[in-house]
Amino acid sequence: MEKNLELLCPAGSPEALRAAVDFGADAVYLAGKAFGMRTASRNFDEAELRAGIAYAHARGVQVHVTCNTMPRNRELADLSAFLELAADAGADALIVADPGIMELAKAYAPELPLHASVQAGVTNYGTARALYNMGASRVVLARELTLEEIAEIRARTPADLELEAFVHGAVCISESGRCLLSYYMTGRDAARGDCAQPCRWKYALVEEKRPGQYFPIADTEGGSYILNAKDLCMAGHMPDLIRAGVTSFKIEGRAKSAYYAAVTAAAYRAVLDACREAPDAPPPHWALEELEKISHRPYSTGFYYGNPEQEPIKGGYIRSCRLAAVVLDWQDGILTVAQRNKFTRGQVLDCLQPGGPSFPVAVGEMFDGDGSPIDAAPHAEMTVRIPCLRPVRPGAFLRMEWEEEKADD
Repeated sequence: MEKNLELLCPAGSPEALRAAVDFGADAVYLAGKAFGMRTASRNFDEAELRAGIAYAHARGVQVHVTCNTMPRNRELADLSAFLELAADAGADALIVADPGIMELAKAYAPELPLHASVQAGVTNYGTARALYNMGASRVVLARELTLEEIAEIRARTPADLELEAFVHGAVCISESGRCLLSYYMTGRDAARGDCAQPCRWKYALVEEKRPGQYFPIADTEGGSYILNAKDLCMAGHMPDLIRAGVTSFKIEGRAKSAYYAAVTAAAYRAVLDACREAPDAPPPHWALEELEKISHRPYSTGFYYGNPEQEPIKGGYIRSCRLAAVVLDWQDGILTVAQRNKFTRGQVLDCLQPGGPSFPVAVGEMFDGDGSPIDAAPHAEMTVRIPCLRPVRPGAFLRMEWEEEKADD
């Protein structure tokens, strides 16, 4: 089994970067305030970019910077400056889609490896070879590929061309991320990182001569979500991807929270480590359970085993847990946390910290920041102290069971 396997995690904010790094990422990918495909993410200004790269490098984690929008003429001067900034800040690679941007990167950040974005639409070995000849050291494979097609790309491309593939997260209804629906319906350009996700909306059929009459497309009382794709989850099938020739395993989610970054990093870290030790052993059960503890649509294996399941799904998410608090410190048997959702004395919380399965933390007593006893933590971001004999690392997450009437984390 290939030993040089990379877990590549999303970092849509400095908090998400730290979570991904702490919970097991080999590399993270992020964007500046422009030129990245996720304007909904907080992203990184110059100071945050430099600090984030320094934080990752101090822990042996690489940082890949995205420049994968399709910029217009007026943006090229600013893009050139950003490429220089990324190189000066210590980025380990640039993720690009436009061939013109590849040429600019060679001029303004010549020392940085170039990774061809999924937006480049690598669906065959001819395209992969062409991008390699243009200077790409890695290609991010289109989501529409099967394992057999990936294996053929691996067999017909230079051995030093790295193959990266998505293994987890949201999937859009489009060809390799190239979608015009958002721009057509809302004026927000998906190819420039500003997708409004109209594929997630509810649709019904209207006949031209019957205005105002809506006919359901599917047999559901709530209408139809005919464009709403299931989320991708390959945690139970990683050996198949490795045998096909993939060496970098990418988690989608730069618009997601630090909690999402931590859970997915922890789960896939455990799965990849298990693959290294015993290629044919099943993935750790606790890791698969972790992926049920984040908000997600029903999971599927995408196109990897052929055409995915065709039935539409409703627009909502599946939730089994919500975040209670983030751990700030543990000293002398006292856990100090920052509240995220209300929890009360007497609850048993589920704690996830780097390095292994979660474990219970019983809230027998609790105190506010001044040391006064309290029965509940109702205020956002309030400091709470909880007696806990087991050491807990800063940055760990405390969770509780999801209740529909409660707010999402």
